[in-house]
This record gives sequence, C-alpha cells and structure tokens, in this order.
Amino acid sequence: MEPVFGPTSYETVIGLEVHAQLQTRSKAFAPVTTEFGGAPNTQLTPLCIGHPGTLPVLNENHVRFTVKMGLATNCAIAPRSIFARKNYFYPDLPKGYQISQFETPICAKGWVDIELDGGLTKRIRINRIHMEEDAGKSIHDQDPYHTLIDLNRAGTPLIEIVTEPDISSPAEAYAYLTKIRQIVRYLEICDGNMEEGSLRCDANVSIRPVGAEKLGTRTEIKNLNSFRNVERAIAFEVKRQAKVLDAGGKVVQTTLLWDANKLETRELRSKEEAHDYRYFPEPDIPPVIVTEALMADIRAELPEMPEERLARYLAIGVPDFDARVLTEDKAKGDYFDTVVSGRPVTLSNLAGYEPTLGDVKMAGNLITNLVSNVLNERKLDMVDFPVPPAALRGALKLRIDGKISSNGLNDLVLLMLDDSRDAAVIATEKGLVQVSDTGFLEPLVDEVIGANPDKVAAYNSGKDGLLGFFVGNVMRASQGKANPQLVSDMVVRKLKERA
Repeated sequence: MEPVFGPTSYETVIGLEVHAQLQTRSKAFAPVTTEFGGAPNTQLTPLCIGHPGTLPVLNENHVRFTVKMGLATNCAIAPRSIFARKNYFYPDLPKGYQISQFETPICAKGWVDIELDGGLTKRIRINRIHMEEDAGKSIHDQDPYHTLIDLNRAGTPLIEIVTEPDISSPAEAYAYLTKIRQIVRYLEICDGNMEEGSLRCDANVSIRPVGAEKLGTRTEIKNLNSFRNVERAIAFEVKRQAKVLDAGGKVVQTTLLWDANKLETRELRSKEEAHDYRYFPEPDIPPVIVTEALMADIRAELPEMPEERLARYLAIGVPDFDARVLTEDKAKGDYFDTVVSGRPVTLSNLAGYEPTLGDVKMAGNLITNLVSNVLNERKLDMVDFPVPPAALRGALKLRIDGKISSNGLNDLVLLMLDDSRDAAVIATEKGLVQVSDTGFLEPLVDEVIGANPDKVAAYNSGKDGLLGFFVGNVMRASQGKANPQLVSDMVVRKLKERA
C-alpha cells in the first residue's frame, strides 16, 4: 500500500469498475447498429426506448466477447449464468431498469499482472466480469436551460470488469487501466477510446491507517473518461479523505463526479447499495449456457497476447524498449511482424513465424521512432499509416544492403508517405542511393590521402582515430553520396600500403 503522510499515515485502497463497450454490430438485445457518431436518437427500436410489450433477444457476440475477455484475464467461466433487472430511474434509461447480471456473473475470480516502476509486477485480482447494457447519454452543455437526452447509446453491449480492492495508488490504477485497454484492443472486442466513452472507469477509493486491517469508508468516483483523469481524481480524493479524518471528521459513503476543469471531486448523490436497485432475475431472457464446445471455439479465437508477443520479440533480438513499444498497440506489432517476415502473421501461421528481413533491430527502431513520430504528428492510428508494410520492408532492405545511409532511410520513408512508387525508384530519383563504384571513389580516396602526409604518418604510427578524418573528407568530396563502409575499407587498405 502507498502511504499518505500527514498527522496520521494512511494507506490507499482502490477498486476499479471498468465498463467496456463491445464492438458488436448490433445492440445487446435489439437489431440496431451501435456505430458511434450517428445523429441523436436515430439508432433506436421500440425496445431501446422502453415501449411496453417489446421483448429482448440476446446478441450472441455479447456472450462470445465477454467469455473471450474472461479467458484472457484468467477468469473461471460460469457454464450457466442469468441476467437480472437493475431498477433505477434516470432520464436516459426509458425502461426504468438496466438489464445486467448480479448474483451469477458469467466470469469470476480472474487476475491480471501489471508492471510497476523498477521492473516489478503486481497481480490485481478480478472479482467478476459481467454482461449488461449501456444507458443513453445526458448532454448538459448544448442548451443553457435544459439537459438533452440522446438514446443512441441505450442498449449498447457492455462488459463490466470489477477488481478486488488490490490497487494501492493512483499510479497502479493508471497501470491497471492501461493493461485492460491493451487486452480489449488485442481481443478486438472494444476500441478502448475513453474520449468517446467506449471505455469508462469508476473508482472506489478509501484510506485507512497504515497497518490497520479494517477497510475505510469508500467513495465512488463515476465516469472517469481519461487515464490522466483517473490518476488525478484518485490522488485528489485520497488527500481529501485524509484531511477529513485528520480534522476529526468521518468520510461519508457517497458517489462523486470529477471536475476536470477545477481538478476536484464533487458530490453527486449518496452511495447506493445493491438492495437499492431491487435486483431480480430478468424474466424475458433465458439462462446463458456456455458449453464446452463453445468454450473451445472461443478459446481457439484468442490471439497472441501482449506478454507472449513481447517474449517472442525479445527472443528474436528486438531490444527491450522497442519490443515494449511494439507490443503496446496490437496494430503496431502486426505491422512490424509483416515487415520483418514478409507476410501477415495470423493465428494459423504464428507457429511458423520466421523473421526474414535480416535486421529486426533496424525495423523495430524505425517503427518505434520515425513511424511513431509520423503517427503522432499526423494524429493517425497505425492502421492508417500510409506506407504499406511491404513498401517499408523494401526501404529497409536498401539500408541493410548498404545502398542507402541511415539518414537516407529516414528521408526515404518520409518521401514514401506521399509517394506510392517503389522504394528503390524514389531513392534513385532523389539521389539517396550511395555510390559504391570503386572506380569513382578511388581517385577521391587517393586525393585525400595524398593531401595529408602528416596524418598518414600519424595513423600508421598508431593513431587509429584518424581514420574518421580520412573517411569524412572523402565523404565530403563525394558530396555525401559515397558508401561510408566501402570508403572506410578503401582508406584502411590504402593507408596500410603506405605504412
């Protein structure tokens, strides 16, 4: 636990509830699109807006995606689970209840490992992962007098991932949330976009004196919509609770909102308990049965997970930093695999994966540096990078074969962003190809050596560092077009002839 120091030292106890919108084509219980960005209140059916007599029909992919997440987070999968009605009133919930799971979640008792500073890892236990539907969206900033309601989101399939109170600091919460986002993106069940609301986080925060066993009174911070806000909100709430206790007060169990402008929490309502929602079994949806055959089918769809991919990259010689950057984003790792192996790497051919490029370190470095910088500058995702993997592989082969310099490689890739021609054609046209013609280079080498007899003598007397002087002058004489390795070899040979 991370202590908070004041008149009394406290340790922080955090549990997170992460809601992930699933990338199914239709809603959880209704045949209407879930695509983000539609005009308000256009993606609806009578069921979505609570018309009497409408009956829900379960989306099969809601089940499959949830089980996939459960398997990826080491959960036990319930062979039989049921839905429940969670009853509460809110303007964006026309039915007056949310279809969720309560007593029998489909996934339970899992865990994920997070990385901490210094290379340490910590295991965060997952209490449950259950299926539910999303509510609509209340919009408070488009009308000066009214709250507007958009029900497009109502009924979108969700999973809720609930941890045990194992998180001990804002930094650990950030690391855990990052890990969950990475997993759902690898599984391709959620895009993980917190700004669009497809990944949302509620944080249950309490503190207790260092060494105490009894948990303190917790508060819940709702709908945190960025990694940074999760970290900031928890840090603020921990300090706020410590001030209350140090002043002799008591922490009140409440639901809070985070004000990202004022950087403070504010009370929304008193904290509800499960009995406040009057849960009861959903009468219109039969139990969800996960058979062994279905489990085997879903398990076969699981991709190579980040830890496995990281181990594979390290094994083929990718430096640790580059390997970690490449595994952060599945699309970036997929791109790297295609570049170095010459073909897309899939589940079916992963066992036969073999890098054939010749220099995986160079490829990894190029993607984690130059390519990543381009993506950031142009605000692109990896899947939108304009240079196809085969084209980048062609540029890398020119460098590996010594036909262009390292600077030339960078220049070439930047040119290829807006030019779809073959890398070799562009390099030749733009004068990036290094000269390896000994007939052209030999007179230049002879001229530089002949003009510096004193440095020739010094080199041959043991001052090997002068080699750079000779190579640099030949490179200048060739206007930077000479192959530097070839020039170096020629200079060494000719200097030895004069020894």
